[in-house]
Amino acid sequence: MAKKEKRTKKIKRKLLHKYRLVVLNEDTFEERFSFKLNRLNVFVFSVVSALLLIAGTTVLIAFTPLREYIPGYSSTKLKQRATRLTYKTDSIQRELDINNQYLASIRKVLTGDVKTVHFNKDSIINAADLDASEVDFSASKEDSLLREKVAQEDKYNPLLTNPGINYALYSPVSGTITQDYNPTEKHYAVDVVTIKNAPVKAIADGTVIFAEWTAETGYVIIIKHRNELLSVYKHNASLTKEQGELVKAGEVIATVGSTGELTTGPHLHFELWRDGYPINPTNFIDFE
Repeated sequence: MAKKEKRTKKIKRKLLHKYRLVVLNEDTFEERFSFKLNRLNVFVFSVVSALLLIAGTTVLIAFTPLREYIPGYSSTKLKQRATRLTYKTDSIQRELDINNQYLASIRKVLTGDVKTVHFNKDSIINAADLDASEVDFSASKEDSLLREKVAQEDKYNPLLTNPGINYALYSPVSGTITQDYNPTEKHYAVDVVTIKNAPVKAIADGTVIFAEWTAETGYVIIIKHRNELLSVYKHNASLTKEQGELVKAGEVIATVGSTGELTTGPHLHFELWRDGYPINPTNFIDFE
């Protein structure tokens, strides 16, 4: 026990024993300044300095831009760019999905791959199946109110009040229809016989989205019009427009021919499509 107390006193004496740190001029040995120290003061000073250094480094990393130079920390600008790229990627993905859907509808137009059940979406076919004698044409109160509301809105509709706007479709050619539109037989077009090399005209303003040769239908041109309407012209002898060109209603886009495997003579195979569904062209165009 005495030895333990003696050792403790010895350690305490060492910690509290005073030393003098003197700075001398090397040439003259003149004392410049001095410090009175002991081991305990040096230990406490070292610990406090280390803690301050750690705290300062932490603050520097956490609250200043210098943290961007430390591996593992991402730049604020880099995060902003990553966020913008994420939004752009999402937008591009949506545009790609829309384009894929549109290309799928174009593929249907070229291959005629349409299920018959889908034709019920054509209001004209539905209307033809109705018996007019069984339909009640008397206007209900709700119908009258709706008609009055629409009439008030149409007063200021420029599409109706402007007489210069015409939605009539031009006839692509004049001739005799040898095969009518018949969805049950998967003939989604009308075949119009006319003289060879007769001009084929665009039915309305639009953009050429396809103008190429196909083995079965020869020279084919497809034009996209307003309201997602597509017009298709097949078995042409030649094409006068290329993909991406703008055309006006009535403008010559091709000449009548008999190209392709599925043809028996000079004629125009004409189709109308909207939203991926075929429409009977004779309901809108007079070919005679």
